[in-house]
Order: sequence, then C-alpha cells, then structure tokens
Amino acid sequence: MPRSRINGNFIDKTSSIAANILLRIIPTTSGEKKAFTYYRDGMSAQSEGNYAEALQNYYEATRPEMDPYDRSYILYNIGLIHTSNGEHTKALEYYFQALERNPFLPQAFNNMAVICHYRGEQAILQGDSQIAEAWFDKAAEYWKQAIALTPENYIEAYNWLKITRRFE
Repeated sequence: MPRSRINGNFIDKTSSIAANILLRIIPTTSGEKKAFTYYRDGMSAQSEGNYAEALQNYYEATRPEMDPYDRSYILYNIGLIHTSNGEHTKALEYYFQALERNPFLPQAFNNMAVICHYRGEQAILQGDSQIAEAWFDKAAEYWKQAIALTPENYIEAYNWLKITRRFE
C-alpha cells in the first residue's frame, strides 16, 4: 500500500488529500503523477527516519520524472539521506547532480560545504594540514555560492569565511 494512504496523523492525511486533489485537477502526465506520488511517499518515509524506504521511493521517482527542476529536489533528498548515513562521497555525487539540474539550490551548496569542512577537520585530526586546507578551501567555495544565492542565510558560514580570511 502506498505510504500516502497509510499516514496516520491528521496533518499528513489532510496533506495527502490536498495533494491527491491537486494531482487530479492540474494537467499532468501519468509519469509526473507517478513521480510525485513516489516523491511524496519518500518525503514521508524520510521524515519518519525510514531512510531505506525513502531512498527506494526517491529512486522510483527519478524514473518517470523528466522535469530538471523537480528532479533536482529528488536528487537533493537522496543526497540528504546519504549525508545522514555518513556516506559523504555518495551524498556529494547526488548534490552535484541536483545542482546540474538546478543551480539555485543554496542548501545543496551548504551541505557540500559542510561535508568538505568535516573532511578538513578529519584531516587535521590525522595530522595532514595540507589536505585539511584543501578541504577547507573547497568548503569556502561552496559556502560562497550558497551565500551568493541567499545572503541572509548561513551566518555561521559567513563568519567562518571572514575569520579564516576566505571571504573575498
């Protein structure tokens, strides 16, 4: 049974009903409807911490979804799950794919920066300051892009860029 039919709380049920009504009245192809249903079920599973189920739904959503903008959010959410699971290389791949389709996702740039910063910190712990600096420089690049898209967000990143003299 699709997750959209088993959501237990009132808000989830109301959202599902509204989404189903919109799917009926907005002119969309059957592929787009199918992709949206999988995406919605993926988001629901992800919000409950059911990452394996969420990934399965997101992967299914990528099959029929052709719109690059919509596809970018599916890929972004796949990246989020891989980040949560500590699979940073996979996460970066999905964030890159999302940004190829939609270069206006500051949250993808931010998450990429966070991963790079983390890797820089890990390199410091291993005593490799040269590798750490390379990771920190990469993090700075991504944070600058996120900040350029949403200047009011990412204040901590902005401060880190200024403190480390990486902000131009």
